[in-house]
Parts: sequence; structure tokens; C-alpha cells
Amino acid sequence: MMTTATTSSTLSPKSGSPGLTVRVGRERSSSIVKVEKVGEESQEEALDQSVYDNVNAEWVNRKGAWLIHPVLIFAGKVVIDTIPGMRQEISWTLVNLLYLGLSYLMFHYVTGIPFHSDLHGGVYDNLTLWEQIDEGAQYTPAKKWLFIVPITLFLASTHYTHYDPWLFAVNLTALILVLIPKLPVFHRYRVRFMVDEEPSGVGTPITPNFPRSGTATPIREDMPIPPITVSEVESRL
Repeated sequence: MMTTATTSSTLSPKSGSPGLTVRVGRERSSSIVKVEKVGEESQEEALDQSVYDNVNAEWVNRKGAWLIHPVLIFAGKVVIDTIPGMRQEISWTLVNLLYLGLSYLMFHYVTGIPFHSDLHGGVYDNLTLWEQIDEGAQYTPAKKWLFIVPITLFLASTHYTHYDPWLFAVNLTALILVLIPKLPVFHRYRVRFMVDEEPSGVGTPITPNFPRSGTATPIREDMPIPPITVSEVESRL
């Protein structure tokens, strides 16, 4: 058997309170890691890209562009070997790290084009050089070559460092950081760290001051508020 008992009480306002303020949005919060996509691969963007040749990326397919990579690696190796007391293990590691660092900076860090950006409607402003090569097409001969070169250099540096575990770990870490942005799955995606999130824009009302425990709830004197009825329902089985 179930019985229900209802009790009622009335609370009457006695004093005024400061005005109610509204905070638009919420406070900014920072995310440790945030992955976001830049740009949209639309038909209008494809038309803007095809109006003029992108001179910032077309050199990759020119004669001699592929040969410049082994030439620079060889030249860097010769220069580093001229340092007195340089060991071959350290020399190959420095060559590998310098090449990977420069290639990452050139192909995956700097965005936009340095000249004639207005001719393409600004479609390249947020794209890296790697994303501009061959209009963003994947598995082209130029991109395959740029993918093979760092792997080959890593294998050579691993061999000439006599498979030292510490140097191997350093070279492998650098190689992974350079190869990940080249993967098609990360095309137009950015990994950002410690990013401040924008406010949501939803109005959130807040009360500036709260009364102390045991005092009446403050109200505004110039705004009549009807009594508040509180009903307590007690159920017993």
C-alpha cells in the first residue's frame, strides 16, 4: 500500500539583491593536443589552383630537382667531416638530422606561397609545400622520391653508426616525425599543441554575489517577486 503526504510552505522575500549579470560564452580553455583540417577541397578551389601554374611547387618536377637532394647530403657530409675530432657515428647522425630538419621545415612547416598569392585567390595560404605539390595528388613520382630519400639516408646512417641503440633511437624518431606529415591520411590536417578554444557564444547568467549561509535570499526592491511555494512530497511503500 502506498500513501502520499504533501506539505506546503511559503517563503516571502525580504530584501533586495544586486542585478543579475549575463556572461556571454564560457571562459577559454586550452587543449593539449588538437587535430584540425584546413581548407576545403571544393570545385571552386580546384578552379583557382588551375588558373595559373604554382611556381612555388612546380620546380619539384623539373630536371635536376631530384638530384639536388643527394648532392646536398654529400656536401653536408663533407663539411661536417672537416670538423676536427669528428667521429663517423656522430657525423652521419648530424647529416641525417640536418637533412630531416630542413626538409620538415621546407615541406611541412612553412605554408603559403611567397609570391603571386592573389593570382590563385589565396587557396594556397594555409597549405604546406608538400600539399601544393602536384595539386595535392598522392603517390606521384615526385612525392615517392621525397619519401624514399629520407628512408635511404636513415638506413645509411644506421649502418655507419654501427647500429648504436641511442643513435638509432634518435634517427628513427626524427624519421617518423618527417614521414608522418607525408602520409595521405594526414593531408590538410594539422596537429596543434596547447591551443586555446574559442568561447561557445551561449549566454550564461551568473549571480555576482551569493548570500552567506543562514541569511535570506536577496532580491531587488524595485522588482516585485511573487512568493515562492515549496512542496515536499513524501512517499512510503
